[in-house]
Amino acid sequence: MTAVVQDMRKTGANALARADRVRITEIFHSLQGESRTVGLPTVFVRLTGCPLRCVYCDTEYAFHGGEWRGIDEVCRTVANYATHHVTVTGGEPLAQFNADRLIHALADAGHEVSVETSGAMDISVLDERIVRVMDIKTPGSGEMARNRWENLDLLRPHDQIKFVICDRADYEWSRDLFRSKVLNKRCEVLFSPEHEGVKPADLADWILEDRLPVRFQLQLHKYLWGDEPGR
Repeated sequence: MTAVVQDMRKTGANALARADRVRITEIFHSLQGESRTVGLPTVFVRLTGCPLRCVYCDTEYAFHGGEWRGIDEVCRTVANYATHHVTVTGGEPLAQFNADRLIHALADAGHEVSVETSGAMDISVLDERIVRVMDIKTPGSGEMARNRWENLDLLRPHDQIKFVICDRADYEWSRDLFRSKVLNKRCEVLFSPEHEGVKPADLADWILEDRLPVRFQLQLHKYLWGDEPGR
């Protein structure tokens, strides 16, 4: 066997090994702090990396680093917590090539899986069993241009859309988009205050004044544990 053929076979084996791995920042057990399942015990699988740089990001530690772990290994770690709900998050989980394979494997294992995604990536790759919690980036996020608008047509009734509201102008932009796109006919819509930009009571008042049929939400985990990673 020539050295060239040996090198080709080694390269193929390495590529196959990578096909079954994802880069993980952390796996932890906590209470869900947002979305429809808020308050429920949940295992969080945080993947490493994100192509966006939202001004309010609270998980910058997940942009780099992490550890390569096999998909089967990740599923075993999740199973050890004996918890039904699993959230795959980031960073931006869908920026990883094998994220869809991991998510499919977690659903096959019997978990109720949700994916927190920025809305900048193609969500059509996701298993139909998955709950997609998709951000729409507001002007105040600094990443509005990254919104992938064609994702809206892929949403189903059990999915969720999330707006993080940075100020009054953000609220008005989000309200007007909500109305023009009739977003509540697609799925449930969540409005969250950016914790340094908007007082929660102000956002609540604006929603009530406009009779806007959205779910107001706070980040429960921040009230319990602050910005502590892994909580």
